[in-house]
Amino acid sequence: QVQLVESGGGLVQPGGSLRLSCAASGSIFSIYVMGWYRQAPGKQRELVADITSGGTTHYADSVKGRFTISRDNAKNTVYLQMNSLKPEDTAVYYCNYQHPGFDYWGQGTQVTVSS
Repeated sequence: QVQLVESGGGLVQPGGSLRLSCAASGSIFSIYVMGWYRQAPGKQRELVADITSGGTTHYADSVKGRFTISRDNAKNTVYLQMNSLKPEDTAVYYCNYQHPGFDYWGQGTQVTVSS
């Protein structure tokens, strides 16, 4: 089992920044992919960004150049730095951990971008 605890969501004005954190604990494999997904009301959950255990990153086109995913292996924590936030970034953001045969989700954290 892997437990994921997210933090860092909140209300921010357009153009502002937030940093999300996801701390993983439990039976963590050495090879994995961790990522952030989001789901806005009435929409499907979508991938925002992910990072492999080897450090390779991948971003959705809608966040390229604005969001940065990073990780701290010593803390088993993944971060999502979100800059230049837009109202359309408003969603519940979920942390995800994947290893072949395993797929875990965090409880989600709300991000609201509004003036």
